[in-house]
Amino acid sequence: MSVDIEWGRPLPAPAKINLFLHVVGRRADGYHLLQTAFRFVDRHDEIRLFPRDDQLVVREGELPGVPSGQDLCVKAARLLQRECAASRGVTIQLTKRLPMGGGLGGGSSDAATVLLALNRLWALDLSRARLQALGLLLGADVPVFVFGRAAFAEGVGERLQPLGLDPAWYVVIEPGCSVPTAGIFASPDLTRNTNPIRMADFSSGWQRFAALRNDLQPIARTKYAPVAQAIDWLGGRPGVRFARMSGSGACVFAECESEDAARRIAETVPPQWAGWAARGLDEHPLFLRTCVQDDKDANFLGSRQAG
Repeated sequence: MSVDIEWGRPLPAPAKINLFLHVVGRRADGYHLLQTAFRFVDRHDEIRLFPRDDQLVVREGELPGVPSGQDLCVKAARLLQRECAASRGVTIQLTKRLPMGGGLGGGSSDAATVLLALNRLWALDLSRARLQALGLLLGADVPVFVFGRAAFAEGVGERLQPLGLDPAWYVVIEPGCSVPTAGIFASPDLTRNTNPIRMADFSSGWQRFAALRNDLQPIARTKYAPVAQAIDWLGGRPGVRFARMSGSGACVFAECESEDAARRIAETVPPQWAGWAARGLDEHPLFLRTCVQDDKDANFLGSRQAG
């Protein structure tokens, strides 16, 4: 369901999961080359934006461990100001529901919602392709949230093609530990030469995803016992199609056979973890309210880069 963009209105910043994640190589600058499938789910942070008469970008409230100047929401607003010589300011209120550093893209999604919303509220009229390029300056996961649809991704995650997916429900577990992304990618035991998948041959049915994997998961399992325990627990529940880690962790998820199965499993998650059921989304809730004129450009960008 799409959401109107208005000053002061709560705007969603949805979570993503990686249905698979393969490391297929490494660039000369050290960045890893990936292939993955992103899907949004209907659990989200919430952002409210309020206009200011000055040019300040102000975050109201505290975010533990994240000073205002390092907040991706603040960086996104300031980036738009610089790129468009915008003379307006904004006050940002952020309500966090997604765990920080959990592999669900919470901070990146927050930044993308700010980019999408201010593009409309400040009447900047930047194309979706341009906003994706700006998002990449903030982080590798930001472009997919601007892209706004389930996507097959390559490169460092910025080369995107829309991906049709069947309806599905998921259970997500927050194991309660922090998994540093840099440490996972730096591990000498990380598989970095998985054979690439060709998009033309890619089937999006759940059986196909069940046969794939997350190349980062074995490292996280070895180093962080709660991640391994959560994956094993989810994988053994009736009604689960497959279970794996999202991104570089720590959160893990299971695709379930039905909504009932997902809700039943979520209700029985052991008390040492947080767990919740979520429906897979075909589009970002703000997709239809931003950059509508640029949908063809977004498709072109993904196809051109992925080719």
